[in-house]
Amino acid sequence: MGKFFPREGDFIILDNIAIFIIGILIDVILGEPPVYLHPVVWMGRITEKLKDKLGKRKISGIILTFIILLIFIIPVLFIDFLPCLLKIILSSFLFSVTFSIRFFFQAVIKAKDELESDIVKARLHISNLVSRDTSKLNRGQLTSAVIESLTENITDSIISPMIFFLVFGLPGAMGYRVVNTLDAMVGYKDEQNRSIGWFPAKTDDLLNYIPARITGFLIVVAAFILGMDWRRSLKVMLRDGRLTPSPNSGYPMAAAAGALKIRLEKPGVYIIGDENNEPRTSAIADALKLSYVTILLFILPIIVLGVLI
Repeated sequence: MGKFFPREGDFIILDNIAIFIIGILIDVILGEPPVYLHPVVWMGRITEKLKDKLGKRKISGIILTFIILLIFIIPVLFIDFLPCLLKIILSSFLFSVTFSIRFFFQAVIKAKDELESDIVKARLHISNLVSRDTSKLNRGQLTSAVIESLTENITDSIISPMIFFLVFGLPGAMGYRVVNTLDAMVGYKDEQNRSIGWFPAKTDDLLNYIPARITGFLIVVAAFILGMDWRRSLKVMLRDGRLTPSPNSGYPMAAAAGALKIRLEKPGVYIIGDENNEPRTSAIADALKLSYVTILLFILPIIVLGVLI
């Protein structure tokens, strides 16, 4: 009977597969929702209002994190009580805003186009993608910044929230997005954020520890599929993956640097890959191909296995 009449657990699996697929389609086809509907925008606005009231102590960062988690996870828990179709539609929308494929790739493509035509505009646009000062960077350094941001965000903006959805459902994906957003807003070592941002930053490091290494190895496989130097990709990842201040971001960066045979550099902070090969703007196109294949290597097996199981 079980073969023809799915058990309750089977329905949960089928629902999650549907949410996973529909959520990805929403993001890829429609992109980001309007600002007034975007939960991540709300996270940012609430964070801005609360952080000044809570002060700059470490305990303030812990309190801030748990308040934002409660605000965005508790409503998600009640979605399970909705009728099946409404649950899937609403869950798919909310899942789609926990990651960003279309928007981020469009931003990288725009950076590439501007680097090829107007370096002044490129500096301004790329400053929105990275935390460093881009005003005095040359074309090679700007190209490096774009590729670093692209490969790091395969983990932060795509693979990590999807992993947390697969393991913990929609509350897991939303919880990850809360922590990652807080890290992006207050996880800095400047005087204003050093204490309050400590807890979100450390939590984000912990949550991304495994996903970042999965991403790095997927980039090596993608390099093999694309006929790039996958052996060097693996070698550089294992050698240089720990050179960044973050315990995680260096792994996908280093894997990409090895595959593309380029140097990725944040001046005064780290140098990853071939020290004598500053990237040309054309390397962004190759990095995009590498990123596309990496993401497909993660997504497609999950969909196939989910449908077969």
